[in-house]
Amino acid sequence: MGDDWNLVFATEHGGPFYGNWITKWFQARLAAAGLPRQTFHNLRHTAARFMLAEGVSLRVVQKKLDHRQIAVTANAYSHVMPELEREAMEKVSGALWSS
Repeated sequence: MGDDWNLVFATEHGGPFYGNWITKWFQARLAAAGLPRQTFHNLRHTAARFMLAEGVSLRVVQKKLDHRQIAVTANAYSHVMPELEREAMEKVSGALWSS
């Protein structure tokens, strides 16, 4: 597979799962864990936010989400960016001014 990774679901016999089955399975797991209902698509957003929070470049996040243009990625996650920028500046400030 190399550097490319994709989330693919298959039955134990290699056939495809139907979307509604995955949704029901996912919702049951959330309920069992005492978590609120979420769309399966929210996992994609969560992955992007984790990558950005860990300092993964926007370009890499764009590639992993398979957005054709980086502007799509930037627009979708711009609400996360000010917090990340503040954290970055705090780290730089700490490195420069701490004793």
